Amino acid sequence: MIWVNTEITKSEREKSEMPAKKIAKPKMSQAHKAALASGRVEGRIVREYLEAVEMHRPKRGRKRTPESIKSRLNSIKTALNEADAVTKLKLVQERMDLEHELANLNAKRNMNEIEARFVKIAAAYSKRNNITYTAWREIGVDPNVLRKAGINK
Repeated sequence: MIWVNTEITKSEREKSEMPAKKIAKPKMSQAHKAALASGRVEGRIVREYLEAVEMHRPKRGRKRTPESIKSRLNSIKTALNEADAVTKLKLVQERMDLEHELANLNAKRNMNEIEARFVKIAAAYSKRNNITYTAWREIGVDPNVLRKAGINK
């Protein structure tokens, strides 16, 4: 009786098999490429708008004006000269927070152009991604903006 070695090494198996045929990938049409690019642009606009909505969501308490922020920044500047180390640390952090808030107040003016871009594409984006009026509202989009975009209840 002859015993046949049934254990075949990987390299032997690869040699014995026929080479796999390369399957040609179907090429994307220009229309498909344009649709993908359009989807990326629209997605970017929606993301930018939703981030802006989140950033500009009204907060509780008295609203700060640029003048009140600048006034507080000036008082921090004078208080820093006489403060102990821990108080200095807290004042520096408050100054940084106020400077950031002041920059965001100036950025609010850009909200109109971000909103205008969103209004142009929101209806098509909603339809293509099956997003309802209620979903937009729950995430914080103003009903007037949705109306302008042509998204109804």
